[in-house]
Amino acid sequence: MAESGVSVPFEADRDVPGLIVKFGDYPLHHGGVGAIRSLGRLGVPMYAITEDAYTPAASSRYLKKAFVWPTSGAEDPGRLVEGLLRIGHRIGRPAVLVPTDEEAAVLIAEHQDDLAGSFLFPRVDPALPRRLASKQGLHELCVEHGIASPASAFPESYEDIVAFAETACFPVVAKNREAFVRRERPAVGGTTRIATREGLLTLARDWGARPGVILQEYLPREEAEDWIVHASFDQDSSPLALFTGVKVRSWPPHAGMTANAYVVDNPELADLAARFIKQIGYSGIIDLDLRFDRRDGQYKLLDFNPRMGAQFRLFENESGVDVVRAMHLNLTGRPVPEGEQRAGHRYIVENIDLPALLAYRRSGYTTPHAPARASGTELAWFAGDDPLPFVTMLARFVRPGAKHLYQLWRTNRRGSTTTK
Repeated sequence: MAESGVSVPFEADRDVPGLIVKFGDYPLHHGGVGAIRSLGRLGVPMYAITEDAYTPAASSRYLKKAFVWPTSGAEDPGRLVEGLLRIGHRIGRPAVLVPTDEEAAVLIAEHQDDLAGSFLFPRVDPALPRRLASKQGLHELCVEHGIASPASAFPESYEDIVAFAETACFPVVAKNREAFVRRERPAVGGTTRIATREGLLTLARDWGARPGVILQEYLPREEAEDWIVHASFDQDSSPLALFTGVKVRSWPPHAGMTANAYVVDNPELADLAARFIKQIGYSGIIDLDLRFDRRDGQYKLLDFNPRMGAQFRLFENESGVDVVRAMHLNLTGRPVPEGEQRAGHRYIVENIDLPALLAYRRSGYTTPHAPARASGTELAWFAGDDPLPFVTMLARFVRPGAKHLYQLWRTNRRGSTTTK
């Protein structure tokens, strides 16, 4: 099978389609486009849930059909399950589910029995993805299994926040505690760096009687390096494919989506991730964000996304396997070819890397493990064999995107950084 002129030593089951599952309004999602291309190039029929008929994903030549279903992610779970089952009926045969957000991953896990007849997906403890997607749940699992993570507090009232502020070392980081809640009644727009005690107390006044936030220690960017792990695990929690890389830039700066990253071999980090997954008994795709703290030499787990990460196409092994392909092969009973990851490969998200580059010039953040020269580059949006998603992204991004980037820049200048 050829992919952009490169052959792969395996064949996917073309009788088993894939369905990109996303809840919420974020039409410019390059991860979904990447998954459509990844499996579509193997001849797998691809379907996707989209906000409207004019998203980049809907324009991909590898997409068989877009199911237009606007959601907020805050709907009743029963309604979402019913909607998925209707889509499954229209597809007409079991499809592999590929969730692109925490809400979708949690919903699939908690309603496995309802969805099992119409779809294929890794079976997992129904409560585990929600716990992993929860900032508090993840912190508790890290403590339980000896995984380093930033010092954290979980205030239950405004008074708790006042007490925290009396002894905290600023800046601190605020995050929403739970998946789903971040769309229903988010306390912050995303990961937020708060520079001062006064800034924290001002924000906290709007968080209600029971603040749905986690407050974490801020790991200084001058003393840190951001790493990512993407992997797919089988039912025994053994890795089918596992990759490590270093994040060079993100947008918003230091807190948001990966804008530029490299594949870098890191056996210590790979072992840490595989060991943690085995301990908690997880199966399926993961996307981990860790920060290496040079002050104590520890990799500290910041986020555990129990689903495909937007930048997953950075990673592929010598056999042409990425995490989405590994999951599809495994769920359809096919072997997953092994191989070394393509070290030195680079990933660029075109619409956010330029502003990220400008923001990072004076940030003091360095990535000593990033190679001086890329061995190859994967673009998030542009692909010669599938150009329309790139064109559609540009058409939808220019005006609202420029306004959004400006607002984020202004927020960063005021000392706090927010991302969805």
